[in-house]
Amino acid sequence: MAALPDTYNDPVRIAVIGGTGLRELPGFTQVASLSISTPWGKPSSPITILHHQCSTSKKVVAVAFLSRHGLHHQLAPHEVPSRANIAALRSIGVRTIIAFSAVGSLQEEIKPRDFVIPDQVIDRTKGVRPWTFFEGGAVAHVPFADPFDEGVAKVVRACGHSLEGDGVKLHDRGTLICMEGPQFSTRAESNLYRSWGGSIINMSCLPEAKLAREAEIAYQMICMSTDYDCWHTSTADVTVEMVMGNMKANSLNARRFVTAVLDAMASDAHSDLVQAKHLEGSIKFGVTTPQTYWSPEVRERLQFLFPEYFN
Repeated sequence: MAALPDTYNDPVRIAVIGGTGLRELPGFTQVASLSISTPWGKPSSPITILHHQCSTSKKVVAVAFLSRHGLHHQLAPHEVPSRANIAALRSIGVRTIIAFSAVGSLQEEIKPRDFVIPDQVIDRTKGVRPWTFFEGGAVAHVPFADPFDEGVAKVVRACGHSLEGDGVKLHDRGTLICMEGPQFSTRAESNLYRSWGGSIINMSCLPEAKLAREAEIAYQMICMSTDYDCWHTSTADVTVEMVMGNMKANSLNARRFVTAVLDAMASDAHSDLVQAKHLEGSIKFGVTTPQTYWSPEVRERLQFLFPEYFN
């Protein structure tokens, strides 16, 4: 098989962050593989550019795909270079991210192989992951009351419900607990998170969602339950074999779901949403440190991330 081109000239507005299995989607063609360097290093993997013909407009739409844990799943959750990932995607024009993640279920009604569209997050990471672009001499604060993008979520939920006749079971909302890992929860922790109202648990959402918000990128996660963590007394405790087995068994539904979302987002009706017009400009006036006090290193980083604002 011939190597893919290593350049792509047009802006790519929508990206998928997920596992390597989602890089090959029905109706999508790989057209480029980009190796991008950022001031925060290289991303987890090369960015694959996929082409897809929208079923409504029939136009060809470009989608970027990035493997969160590397092409061979060699990066532990705390090793994922999230700043480089988000910065690299923004640099090629991405303004909307659909993130896919396997999760543990903290509630009886969310069964293994069900899908959940979370609307809230509780952060249980431990501060070992870099979680902001604004440090070292430039300060900015962004709202994070609603960590996911509700406009994108509405499209995602509609796509999921349209596939219920094909075996997709969808839960419209939920509170996601993001833990540090790479170990799974203790039984006491699992029951604590349930008492807080947690719906699902993973190790991937943060700081990814926080950095996307800082980068003015609309972000929504699609979660697939693979296990009941370790709180459920009548099922076996979670293992890697259990997680991978349910992911493999449900891979067709996962690819079908993601494909439907990308197809819907590519329609002209969602053009402003995909370009995150509702987030545009929030950082331009949100940096509280005057530019005259920026160090050369800070200027280089923020010019890479926001060349249209800081030059």
